[in-house]
Amino acid sequence: MKTYNRNSFFKHTFCEFTQIDNFEFPEDTNYKSKSESMYFYTYEGVYRKSNHWGRVANCRWKLISNENYKNQQIVIGFAKWADFYPINSTEKIFYIEVNFDNKSVKLQTKNDKTTNRLFTFSEAQKRTKQITQLFLDDKWAKYFDKNIDDLYLEVISEFINSDKTLQEIKRGFK
Repeated sequence: MKTYNRNSFFKHTFCEFTQIDNFEFPEDTNYKSKSESMYFYTYEGVYRKSNHWGRVANCRWKLISNENYKNQQIVIGFAKWADFYPINSTEKIFYIEVNFDNKSVKLQTKNDKTTNRLFTFSEAQKRTKQITQLFLDDKWAKYFDKNIDDLYLEVISEFINSDKTLQEIKRGFK
């Protein structure tokens, strides 16, 4: 697995930054982007001060925020160098986590305890979007003679734990 540092973390990476409330950027901040984002590098990782998260240039950087965060608000986040993962690779290092209670889906990176099926970033991202769409539009479920919550659980569980397409899985339930 590639290791990232101050010279490479901004090149096609996925990362989840954690919101930090008590960090003052020094006057000699290491880098300031055209969009006014500021970066400060440490031995352990990078601090980022910005009002935009998610898709950042060629990267996908999420912010794990506290309950007070609002979009477009300037926030400081921190990520360790080990928290950056390649998104343009063929490595299967991402899995999909689904919360059926609140009908949400999240892309996660593998860790030592991961037993879930792993996908490349693009595969996981595509499947995540498809699952979100399933939760938003339940017209597809009317063609099945099952409780919708049971159907969600069965279809989505198989989808995130196999290489089958969503269409193949739905056909198997008819």
